[in-house]
Amino acid sequence: MSDKHEGNGHGGFAHVLPVHLLVGVWAALMVLTVITVTVTSIDLGRSVNLIIAMGIATLKAALVALYFMHLRWDRPFNALVFVSSLLFVSLFISIALLDKSEYEPDINDYDALQAQ
Repeated sequence: MSDKHEGNGHGGFAHVLPVHLLVGVWAALMVLTVITVTVTSIDLGRSVNLIIAMGIATLKAALVALYFMHLRWDRPFNALVFVSSLLFVSLFISIALLDKSEYEPDINDYDALQAQ
């Protein structure tokens, strides 16, 4: 007879990944980091740079969660919820940062008054 509260049946063992997969994900993270640094050194406009940086950051977080946190081999719904939440957080932060252009003239006027 089995107890309902024994756990999820994983038995305490982690999912073993091949080294080439872990190295591949690490290499992808390093390439994405280099792309992020390169994009910040090129002026594509504030909005475009922000969108690219947030997209790359979301992709990197998804890679870490899916492979290093083993969500790829968990129930698909858990991975979907996690990646969706990353996308929404990225979207909300991007919108908040892009909204800065609305009130930036007021900040500049305030700074100019304080400098006098």
